[in-house]
Amino acid sequence: MTRLHSLLHFNASIPMDLNQQLEIIKRGAVDIISEEELKKKLEESISKNRPLNIKAGFDPTAPDLHLGHTVLLRKLRQFQELGHKVFFLIGDFTGRIGDPSGRSEIRKQLTQEEVVKNAQTYKAQVAKILDINKIQVVFNSEWFDKMQVLEMLRLTTHATVSQMLARADFKKRLSKNEDISLLEFMYPLLQGYDSVKLEADVELGGTDQVFNLLVGRQMQKDFGQNEQIVITMPLLEGTDGVKKMSKSYGNYIGISDSPSEMFGKIMSISDELMFKYYTLLTDDDLDIVKSLHPKEAKLRLAENIVSFYHTPENAGNARLEFERVFSQKKLPEDILEYKISGEQTIITVLLNSGLVKSGNEARRLLKQGAVLFNEGKIEKESFILNQPGILKAGARRFLKIIP
Repeated sequence: MTRLHSLLHFNASIPMDLNQQLEIIKRGAVDIISEEELKKKLEESISKNRPLNIKAGFDPTAPDLHLGHTVLLRKLRQFQELGHKVFFLIGDFTGRIGDPSGRSEIRKQLTQEEVVKNAQTYKAQVAKILDINKIQVVFNSEWFDKMQVLEMLRLTTHATVSQMLARADFKKRLSKNEDISLLEFMYPLLQGYDSVKLEADVELGGTDQVFNLLVGRQMQKDFGQNEQIVITMPLLEGTDGVKKMSKSYGNYIGISDSPSEMFGKIMSISDELMFKYYTLLTDDDLDIVKSLHPKEAKLRLAENIVSFYHTPENAGNARLEFERVFSQKKLPEDILEYKISGEQTIITVLLNSGLVKSGNEARRLLKQGAVLFNEGKIEKESFILNQPGILKAGARRFLKIIP
């Protein structure tokens, strides 16, 4: 057990040393506003044996979680294991507006039905990371649905138009004469009021959330509360090592991916990005990681993450399968079979077999030269399959074509 990992498994009824808590909290964090205030809150928490209120809000707009989402969730888990009170806030009300952070256009508003459905899926997936029974799951519709119109309008007195237009994403859209709705101006104020209702001591968010998090501090001050500490976590790059992890970019690693798929995707990241993954996605001792050969370090990283979201047995089997296919240049032992009838285009086979999830993904793989049939590269969408053989899509997906 690593030192950091052992620190996270103390008896929560016994306050930890301040420096031990700070070591865990600061790991991977981009910014803490402010660290001195955080120290004072932790000192008071320890002396009075009173847990801090830790808040993180999630709009249930995307029901499928990937490792990029887990950066924030893992930090919440650390606070949870340190004995603090974690509020997992599901923005079922604000989700109907849509967070404008980082957006280049007005966000599509979700219906109440979509929000509720996504929220349920979200909670089930989050349970893989957090102990749902030991956190406070709250919905901000609990207070916003009951708020009178005048009360809602009064929230606008806590910020000015010039302050809103100063935020980078709004400023960029304004310079391009792109629309900004008044509803989007309301979003940071609503998020800030969430902090007031929960009396948050600490709020976590991504680096793209700084403006909203700081509005929360100001809102609490206006309501006579102690200002929350803001902790921002980095946005995790996907498997391409360039863009932030996203399903739309096709560079994501889903927490519901199969063990072999998850293992293979992690092995595809660069050595440079691997250390960031260790920092944000594991509790491993980073000094030990640095002492390992890069290949072994990456294998351990993949095994570690697969074990967490599946089982150690799944992880061990995924590693053996990976080494068999990539190190020994052999085919997987269990290959999906697809019975072909007549002549079918490569796009049709890829889609109907489930080897890819969309036509766009199929075309992207073809353009990249990542589709092979019997070791021959296929680049044209019009390619016809009419004989048995082995079809390969990307580095890890195989299909046995049978007549």
